[in-house]
Amino acid sequence: MNLNIAVLAGDGIGPEVTAQSIKVLNAIASQFNHKFVFKNAVVGAIAIDQTGNPLPDETLEICKTTDAILFGAIGDPKYDNDPSAKVRPEQGLLKLRKELGLFANIRPVKAYETLIENSPLKRNIIEKTDISIYRELTGGIYFGKKQTSEDGNTASDLCEYSRFEIERITHLAFKAAQNRRKKLTLVDKANVLESSRLWRKVVTEISQQYEDVALDFLFVDNAAMQMILNPKQFDVILTENMFGDIISDEASVIGGSIGLLASASIGEKYVMFEPIHGSYPQAKGKGIANPLASILSAALLLEHFGLYDEAIVINKAVEDSLKYEITTEDLNKSENKISTDNVGDFITDYIYNRLDSDMNYTNINLGQSTII
Repeated sequence: MNLNIAVLAGDGIGPEVTAQSIKVLNAIASQFNHKFVFKNAVVGAIAIDQTGNPLPDETLEICKTTDAILFGAIGDPKYDNDPSAKVRPEQGLLKLRKELGLFANIRPVKAYETLIENSPLKRNIIEKTDISIYRELTGGIYFGKKQTSEDGNTASDLCEYSRFEIERITHLAFKAAQNRRKKLTLVDKANVLESSRLWRKVVTEISQQYEDVALDFLFVDNAAMQMILNPKQFDVILTENMFGDIISDEASVIGGSIGLLASASIGEKYVMFEPIHGSYPQAKGKGIANPLASILSAALLLEHFGLYDEAIVINKAVEDSLKYEITTEDLNKSENKISTDNVGDFITDYIYNRLDSDMNYTNINLGQSTII
């Protein structure tokens, strides 16, 4: 398969982790006889520095003329610490989602057996957790009308949804549930918010077309509590933009690190794949950023294009990297320091030698596996 992939590495650790994903995808291309062409473009703070625009027209055009987008992270302390800044890195990501119609964000949450002890939650609570979160991505309060009074003492953000916006992601979520454990939970705040009441009405109506899927409802505050008390109860979670942002970040504690959470953003025509972590500027250039979420996002990219065997290889390589503690310091508490590059090299080495049954993991040095 030939794929043209736009690479928007962004800010902070974005370029470092995205470089590992490209390394892994190149290994997949080599081993499975594919051709992946990568086209780099700027977004976020680096784009503001270069052009004054967090999403330059050239970047948007590259995204529209490629098959998929591999995204890193955006954000910079000079903007985070300046609430008066009129142009901000995050505006680039929001505009990108809106311009490309990326209305559905899919975030898998899994409890890896080898990392259960890393989680602050007890083993019996999180063991075998496997959740798919469907977050609406282009509507709601993040995109609603924003106002600040002339004296600067009053501000408002409009949360608005249409039936169409709710319907299109709801169908995706129900179809996903049909291929999983056949349970869908709508997370809303229908006891308070009119927009949530519309969500509940539309989702209930659509549920009649998916009689094999059990539909459940939770208010977002209760859902946040249940995510910690009993995450195994969830299969597919469907929710609006802001609630999905918060719930999925909360779910990162289940895996022991936000550095493990990948995501896919799907539209009618365009697709984007990205880790859900931020730009983590404190780690920039130190080689300690966890690239696994970015690498797992690359696996989601392959799955989207029907390259399931290739995605399985990456997922297995990630599981083995965790098993043998070829991980960055957020997950590896041993004295053996494993860098961002080391993790990417291990995954790549695994792909190139996946048919070798005699991989000498006992001689791994700083994340470099020795094949004998």
